[in-house]
Amino acid sequence: MAALDLHIDTISKRYDATDVLRDVSLRVAQGEFVTLLGPSGCGKSTLLRIIAGLERADRGHVGIGGRRLDAVAPKDRDLAFVFQSYALYPHLSAYDNIAAPLIMRELTSVERLPVIGALLPGAVQRNRSIDERVRQTSALLKLDAVLDRRPAALSGGQRQRVALGRAMVRKPKIFLMDEPLANLDAALRIHTRSEIARLHKEMGTTTLFVTHDQAEAAALSDRIAIMFGGEIRQVAKPADLYRDPADLDVARFLAQPFLNELAVTGPIGGGLTVGNSRIIIRDALGSREGGTLAFRPEHASLVCPDQPGALQVQVARIEYAGTDAYVFADAEVGAQFVIRITAERAQSLRGGESLGLDIDSEKAWFFPSNGSRQRRDHSWAA
Repeated sequence: MAALDLHIDTISKRYDATDVLRDVSLRVAQGEFVTLLGPSGCGKSTLLRIIAGLERADRGHVGIGGRRLDAVAPKDRDLAFVFQSYALYPHLSAYDNIAAPLIMRELTSVERLPVIGALLPGAVQRNRSIDERVRQTSALLKLDAVLDRRPAALSGGQRQRVALGRAMVRKPKIFLMDEPLANLDAALRIHTRSEIARLHKEMGTTTLFVTHDQAEAAALSDRIAIMFGGEIRQVAKPADLYRDPADLDVARFLAQPFLNELAVTGPIGGGLTVGNSRIIIRDALGSREGGTLAFRPEHASLVCPDQPGALQVQVARIEYAGTDAYVFADAEVGAQFVIRITAERAQSLRGGESLGLDIDSEKAWFFPSNGSRQRRDHSWAA
């Protein structure tokens, strides 16, 4: 299967008075798996539908391999679209659902007639080729045993794999997937995303995937493009997004599961005054305006209350999460922070206990009032 790169150039879309997409640009390299990640209503699915040709952009262009697609009909774009709802034909078997796009493309209306069509010159060879490709695809998806079943007799995971098979069998240049795992339960989602990752590795097809699930995006993607309000805020590898968010919305959205935030006044020489503590944040160097100090629960530690520079906090409650625990601590500055520690250590703490909070200044961020931080290269790993 020959994969091609995908270019999205300043796409804009407006419905009535609402800007759904605003100058969205993105390049997906040949063979790359890129995920559009963001909250519901941010424009992810609309962008996917514009790429597929199911909707028209008000402005901007879509191209594949250097070829513009704006005036090309959806059926001629050589894209495969996997929908959230599966969109299978309920009266057809799994085999016939997978074969349907090949039958519609490669057989004439006469050749598709039952009995008679199969006897026409050339139809025998084409039908044999279709059968071979359907069975190769079903074997790849481990569907051989259920090919004669209709969708109603299949599990959710099997229906999703049939939908994937119907997309794969045409050997498209690009895969577009619109939240294909959203209707599966938690265990089946994990299993199916592993299957998608395996298939992408084997096939190498350029893929644009839509989800609002952070774990799903991180598990599958070469890169993630985070969207808010019809705009792409940041595109990066999953680990880089987590450790180096471009703005406060990105940091909040990628919180796992909490992000600590505190409004601070304008720093002087990069030093933020937090209670009786002064923290040097590189993001704040040269800034004079106020903003938000933010850090993740794993980037602070509980210490003795008399440790120099520590922020005074009081344990409010503890939530256990397997081998970890989250300590909710009320700070002297009127905020509540969440700190991740081991469950073993948490057992030695008690409600109301006074402790010190030591924030790792190398892994904390300062976001000015506009939400976009002055990013820099990091030598640490989150």
